[in-house]
Amino acid sequence: MNPLGPGDPLRLGPYRLVAVLGDGGMGRVYLGRDGSGRAAAVKVLRPELAYDQNMAQRFVREAQVAQAVTSSGVARVLGAWIEGGRPWMATEFLVGPTLDQVIEEHGPFDDLGVRELGAALARTLQDIHAAGFVHRDLKPSNVVMTSSGPRIIDFGIARPEHGLTLTITGQIPVTPGYGAPEQVLGQRVGPAADVFSLGAVLAYVSGGERAYDGEHAATVQYQVVHGEPNLSEVTEPIRVLVAPCLAKDPAHRPLLKQIITVFAPPPGTKASAKKAWQLGELAAEIKRREAAAKQLIGSPPRVRTPSEFPRRRLITALAAGGGTVLAAGGGGVAWWLLSRDGGSGKARPTEAESTAPPKPWDAKRLTASEYKGGTVPSSLWGPQSGPSALAVQPMPVRDLVLVQEGGGSTLGAYNVIDGTRKWGAENAGWRAQYVTPSDELVVTVGPITGDPEGKLLALDSATGEEKWTAPANAVHVIAADAESVYFAASTDLIRRGFNLLRAFDIASRTLRWTVPIPVEGGTSSYPPKAATGSRRLVVCGQNGKVATLDTRTGKEVWTLPGQAMAIEPIAPAISKGMVYLGGKSLTARKLQDGREVWSLPARSEVGKNSGGWGAPALDGDALYALDGAEISRRDRRNGEVDWTHSFGDVIPPLYPPVIQGKSIWAQEHITSSGGIAVLHKDTGKPAWTYPPGGKGDWSMAASGNRVFLVHDSSLTAMPVF
Repeated sequence: MNPLGPGDPLRLGPYRLVAVLGDGGMGRVYLGRDGSGRAAAVKVLRPELAYDQNMAQRFVREAQVAQAVTSSGVARVLGAWIEGGRPWMATEFLVGPTLDQVIEEHGPFDDLGVRELGAALARTLQDIHAAGFVHRDLKPSNVVMTSSGPRIIDFGIARPEHGLTLTITGQIPVTPGYGAPEQVLGQRVGPAADVFSLGAVLAYVSGGERAYDGEHAATVQYQVVHGEPNLSEVTEPIRVLVAPCLAKDPAHRPLLKQIITVFAPPPGTKASAKKAWQLGELAAEIKRREAAAKQLIGSPPRVRTPSEFPRRRLITALAAGGGTVLAAGGGGVAWWLLSRDGGSGKARPTEAESTAPPKPWDAKRLTASEYKGGTVPSSLWGPQSGPSALAVQPMPVRDLVLVQEGGGSTLGAYNVIDGTRKWGAENAGWRAQYVTPSDELVVTVGPITGDPEGKLLALDSATGEEKWTAPANAVHVIAADAESVYFAASTDLIRRGFNLLRAFDIASRTLRWTVPIPVEGGTSSYPPKAATGSRRLVVCGQNGKVATLDTRTGKEVWTLPGQAMAIEPIAPAISKGMVYLGGKSLTARKLQDGREVWSLPARSEVGKNSGGWGAPALDGDALYALDGAEISRRDRRNGEVDWTHSFGDVIPPLYPPVIQGKSIWAQEHITSSGGIAVLHKDTGKPAWTYPPGGKGDWSMAASGNRVFLVHDSSLTAMPVF
């Protein structure tokens, strides 16, 4: 997204233009708002095409015809006009990720989610067909996930069976792998073609892999016409529903009304009050983008100066989380913001690193002239006293960093810019964990003394003020998502052990479920390590067992016994429907069912508290982990190595390295004697080693171009390059 530049119109019809959403093959798209403040995406035909009277008339005519599709499941066309020789159309402005981005970021849907999505898309296609149109280009990138449900976009080649299409010379009339065989062959296309595309979309949503794939478009198209779909990753209950949609003969495909019926929840299954797009991480992501869009729409437009105009990219609040803002509709294409310049194709880790939108409190990175290899740069602030000597990992949240203080009985918050203490709150004491379900909320375990219930304590992250408490026999919080806090609990708080795992619903403030702790071993000093994503909770215990649970029910989905042998559990890492685990091997597994994607045995000797693979850290498509004293960077998708670096004759701990900017930070030794090694993450070349400065544990975290180090009862913020 960019501000308006020289030559951009300030107003078109009733719309005052706010910003440039993007450029497509046929025109430029603006974000506009009318007199009542309602937003719209306003697309203007390119000048070289506008001179073609036939093209201009078709542009307007197709947009007007597409207005006949009034379904709530599409991005509606609001109108189309020719103004001053400039054809333009206004479409509904949608905020949300496309379906392909959802699967890429959060992993495949579970069976109920696929059913809900399939029924919703089938109903929308039914509305499109009732208006006399065939969409002809249904694919994951043409489905926007909004808080109100999936919306089908891009009617660029939608048309009546014998109507004209709004295409230009050289444009591919079908997306390889999603267009039906009759469409590939140039034959007459009817509603059954959209049924085929729906089947291909749902196969991708269920399994995370395309039903038809290949290195070249021609290969994919040949498979569509002559081959069989690859449904090996699709769960069996969904496979029997999807396979008929992919029949070669259109007459053998089911009708949409049949699909709507069979995709209903199975008999005896209680329908969820909330759909897949209204739950968990996806719902939270949509909510954040909607809030950012509302803020942007309410802001006055700004015109770029000539000096700014050459810039290719301006990150705004709408790109939060590497997100997507879509503006699409009849006669149009979809335009969206990406987390980096260029397309959304897969890239090597160096080209697909994680990038967060800048915040006002972010620090500036060091330039090449501001630090010297082998020399530690000056801290941004600190070291300053305050944190506990045996501190839990610090946790950045917004413009604060949270740490345990003193003897560990207080949770303290420090300003990330200058290190000033902002607030403190009493918690359960030594090694009490804390989690942040959102930027506004911190949840920990309240003081145990005098409170036999072991309460959950929720604090306002900005002020430290108590938001709510809930008696729950809690010992340690171990993970959280937008819906729930997951914690270890005990029926005997006096001994401070734990034998239960519980999920607490944040909205209703009630227990969602309670199950016996699924991993063996563990004490209050070494609670389980856990991570959540795609409706799964992955828990690693002190004895190295890994258990994965359904976050909605607590039901155990899959386990991996003896993955590691360590005193302290090894933290799992989750990204894009996969979980990555250290231990006896470094392994990548499907989050939904635990199927192995790749695995690398440890070369170092696995001991009780050292050796083997440590906890992995993820950065886009890159994965960093320690195998004994050797750290490496690998492609998270296949485990292929990019570089390795050895720390020599040392015993590093099993903690994950910390990544920030172009640097990676890792503790060299299990004690404080080795310091923190800082490497260039693209090459593994050493930059400097931060001196230990005393005895005691290290813990660290990073955010906003700062690395926060807790050591020897002090807190330090260090710069990165």
